[in-house]
Amino acid sequence: MALFAGSLQAQELYVFTEPASNMPARSVSIKQSAKWLRNPLLSRTESRHTTELMFGLNRNLMIHAATTFSDMYSTSQRWESVRTYAKYRFYTSDEMYSHFRLAAFAEAAYSRNKSPYDELGLEGDQSGVQFGVIATQLLHKLAISTTVSLTESLQSGRNDKSAANTVPYEAINYSLSAGYLVLPKKYTSYGQTNLNLYLELLGQSSLDKKRYATDLAPAVQLIFNSTVKANLGYRFQLAGNMNRMADRSWLLGVEWTFLNALK
Repeated sequence: MALFAGSLQAQELYVFTEPASNMPARSVSIKQSAKWLRNPLLSRTESRHTTELMFGLNRNLMIHAATTFSDMYSTSQRWESVRTYAKYRFYTSDEMYSHFRLAAFAEAAYSRNKSPYDELGLEGDQSGVQFGVIATQLLHKLAISTTVSLTESLQSGRNDKSAANTVPYEAINYSLSAGYLVLPKKYTSYGQTNLNLYLELLGQSSLDKKRYATDLAPAVQLIFNSTVKANLGYRFQLAGNMNRMADRSWLLGVEWTFLNALK
């Protein structure tokens, strides 16, 4: 039964967001990802590369630590940021082929960048903190998840009254994500390759400056031997009035999980 219960959660491994479920207890994951976008002001393609360590401390608590390099705010690739993330699952209701889970999370980031854009992000663009809650429902091969969070940018200039209105410093983030397990049709072993399809609606509305953006992000995911995950996603804007570095981007990532790595 453990094989099937664990395998059915594959469609919760969203590409652009986190589910309320956690990674396996006592496991360690290493994730390497890259984001590419076309900067229309500079007429060039820019990229950000993220290395992330993830620890499943127990069934309810996991933590992340990440660092990024990019050329989005410079003429060449350079180190730009570090961040940490913690998520605690505080409610679980499990059935045979379904479950419902709630989790709370907190994130903090330091970035050397000073972003001139309306969009707030802790993946390298700004220093700041974020707090939020996640609800995830699994129904056999379909997983639906929603997240609501508050981001506070702490980049320099926030306390400068002469510059306070140039960019937002507070924003509400919201997402609605769906994942569907396409393959395998029937689980027989951990060695089977999983194919998951995702569609995520991602939005942000600033609280101190009337700006918003809503994006759609389809993605495909392959999982090999239940321990290696490959993601490919494309994110594009549906509506909004934010001044953004770009309104579309590509994301490619690979993640390796080591089960029972923590004693």
